[in-house]
Amino acid sequence: MRFGLAVYPEVLLVAEEKKKGRKDAEMKKSLEDKQVAMSGGNESSEFETVSEEQVKAVLAQYDRESNTREFTGIPKYIVRYLLVGFSLYGILANVVFTLPEQIKRASFIGIVIFIAFLLFPASKKIKKRVNRVPWYDLALGIVGFCAFFYLVVNFRTIADRAGLFTQTDLIWGVIGILIVLEICRRAVGLPIVVVVSCFIAFAFYSGFSFKRLVTHLSYTLEGVIGIPLGVCTTFIVMFIMFGAFLEKTGVGQFFIDVSNAIAGFASGGPAKVAVIASAMEGMVSGSSVSNTVGSGSFTIPMMKKIGYKPEFAAAVEAAASTGGQIMPPIMGAAAFLMAEITGIPYSNIVIAAFLPAVLYFTGIFLMIHFEAKKLGLRGMTKEELPNFWKLLFTKGFLLIPLFVIMYLMMSGSTPTMAAFWSIVSAIAVSMVRKDTRLTPKKAVDALENGARNTLGVAIACSAAGIIIGVVTLTGVGLDLATGLLTLSGGITILALFFTMLACIVLGMGVPTTANYVIMATITAPIVVKLGVPLMAAHMFVFYFGIVADITPPVALAAYAGAAIAHSNPLNTAITATRLAIAAFIIPYMFALNPAILLGPQSFSTVASTLQVLFMIITSFVGMVAVSAGMEGYLLKKMRVWERILAIAAGLLLIDPGLATDLIGFSLIALVIVVQYYGSRSKGQPVTAA
Repeated sequence: MRFGLAVYPEVLLVAEEKKKGRKDAEMKKSLEDKQVAMSGGNESSEFETVSEEQVKAVLAQYDRESNTREFTGIPKYIVRYLLVGFSLYGILANVVFTLPEQIKRASFIGIVIFIAFLLFPASKKIKKRVNRVPWYDLALGIVGFCAFFYLVVNFRTIADRAGLFTQTDLIWGVIGILIVLEICRRAVGLPIVVVVSCFIAFAFYSGFSFKRLVTHLSYTLEGVIGIPLGVCTTFIVMFIMFGAFLEKTGVGQFFIDVSNAIAGFASGGPAKVAVIASAMEGMVSGSSVSNTVGSGSFTIPMMKKIGYKPEFAAAVEAAASTGGQIMPPIMGAAAFLMAEITGIPYSNIVIAAFLPAVLYFTGIFLMIHFEAKKLGLRGMTKEELPNFWKLLFTKGFLLIPLFVIMYLMMSGSTPTMAAFWSIVSAIAVSMVRKDTRLTPKKAVDALENGARNTLGVAIACSAAGIIIGVVTLTGVGLDLATGLLTLSGGITILALFFTMLACIVLGMGVPTTANYVIMATITAPIVVKLGVPLMAAHMFVFYFGIVADITPPVALAAYAGAAIAHSNPLNTAITATRLAIAAFIIPYMFALNPAILLGPQSFSTVASTLQVLFMIITSFVGMVAVSAGMEGYLLKKMRVWERILAIAAGLLLIDPGLATDLIGFSLIALVIVVQYYGSRSKGQPVTAA
């Protein structure tokens, strides 16, 4: 179908083109301003810029949620206000209205499917035509909408039949499942569709009838409209809206400026700036790929400018952006989701996630530092950098909404209401300054962006619901756990390794929130069955689900960074995996020794407190040793045997235990002594790490 532009008056077309030209100029100016900020305000410095068009192209290639059709004129406003209306419905359905869960979830996904077919083409290879939606996509959108609104309209009738389903129920149920799979392929990617299809095939293999399976997945709260979608329709959509409003206040640029003020002066400063900024933005954005592209369009050229290799620059941004998903207190909304699924208080989850996240970013920071020392890279001068205290005084109020959501969650408020009042606080604090003020246009933009960001997550959650439905119907989760334990021969570390591989495969290309739902459903019970505490088990599978974004072969965040840096994608992914080595070590630490998650029992006595403090110290020293070994530099360039000893020492120190700590300290001390006295004996200067 082609939206009607033939009757669009010529004068309006001219006005629209002028308006588009002004908007493009504004976008270009905004991009230039951010690039100047990343270069420390030095406008005259030679700086490789990344255009808005390049950013959009990279997002369209590597982020399925960004690969959408283009609209102008009247069609653009039709789509825009469809999205705004959906956002308002999502907010009102949670804050004002009280609807039965089946009606709320079915109506939510029905609207999502209709809008998604307008936006997402059948293939990335199809040539995009402005203002063109093929008739078959419009038809699929309407049919998908009707499939789920069939349940909305007939909810009472179906409920009164108490499990007696008609042929019409069955037909609409089949249509709904097939539509979900197709739009999931378009908006999220093929891997999750393959996984869902395998689970459906297993249900048939287990002997369940066609009618039983379809009705279970379509009309119960253990299928398409199951727990994942229920969580999405409540606090995930609210959190996404909060992030959209927060972004419009300019907090992203504030993160970049503050990061420059904190770390811009250090050796290899821009790379460290990228880590801090991406960690702060990533915990709010909930998308490794979009965060890599958004921040990387500024940070990657800066890193290349001071001397980092393109592969390394892209890998730093990808690893840091992916790590943002594990950074408390937000964790890309996964912290709220984990609290809901496990029943563990949100405050406990935030505390538990803190030390592992700090160790992760410490590892990246140290590798950047050692790489900078190895290459002799400098930081920026004081004159090039913004003043931290001035920034905090003039724009620090932008952080208030983050403190609001943390306070409300820790004080027992529901995630939904915490997100709502945080949105209100974001609007309120934006009024302090003219340049941060949320005007009506910015508010509408936030609602539109919030809806766009919700579509992919909602679709992934509905697909994840099918997986959960099959698991509850067949008990396959227990079979998977038993099979994996059998495969590992009862060896815990081997079972954890196999679970890690499963998480990486299942997490490929899936948004953070849906990613965690899948992990919590399929793989977390396996880890729990190994005797790992509930919190540690869920953190274990969440970490490995997230690192799929930088792990070859489907390392979407790394490939997106490579596209901006013009580097080899595979080499970038391998480098990102090396930089994020902590993410492959730390989960084993808290699976084998949950004390690192800092539970209440960790500080119950003076002895336990001292034990935790000693564990923190040894873990940090261990990260220094591992990072130095991976980079091949400590006080000077390291020989092969020194690197091997350093890595071994680091792994031993990270693993809590008196014997391992003593051996680890001895090994790293040996390496330091050899490096120090070896340099002095040859008359070489010893650089401070």
